[in-house]
Amino acid sequence: MWKISSGQTPFINYEHENDIVMNIINGIRPKIVPGTPLEYKNLMKECWDVDPLKRPDADALDTKIRKISLNNRNMSYELFKSEIDNLEMNKVEKNYTNSRLFTSKIHNFENLPKPRNAIEEEQEAFHSKFYNFNIPDNINNFNKSNKQNNNKSSKIVTIFRDDEKEITQQQIKGKVLMSTVGENLRNNK
Repeated sequence: MWKISSGQTPFINYEHENDIVMNIINGIRPKIVPGTPLEYKNLMKECWDVDPLKRPDADALDTKIRKISLNNRNMSYELFKSEIDNLEMNKVEKNYTNSRLFTSKIHNFENLPKPRNAIEEEQEAFHSKFYNFNIPDNINNFNKSNKQNNNKSSKIVTIFRDDEKEITQQQIKGKVLMSTVGENLRNNK
């Protein structure tokens, strides 16, 4: 339901499925997109309840969604247009290059804590975390810029350096190829 209201895959900015699983078990849910109709929002929250007995079954879900749809059809055009415009403006940034969109894996998780519903304060704290995206001007100093994430930074620097080497090698191969092509063209004149 969240994917329908947002147009995005939930938790798209998370690299590791383990993090997503643990957050969901601990009651964290995706932040509901502003402009989502209240009835739909409430139904989505019902579906997210940790207790399966509190979740609507498929028939109840179908009935409630049809009712919401019917109510939205009866909405005035201006109100409907403003809701659509609001949703468009507040869409989460799309990231189609994320491999989770194209692949699926089977994971065997063991010794997980008992699932629970997060309280509103926990949800708010989760969605309002401050992320430090400080990137130094000199890539060689990247590893020194953030001591707390030394391990992650080191991996990123290695990836950048490997990519830089590969690009340089491709450029050299391209120049050699262009030189050879140019020489062949001159010889064939």
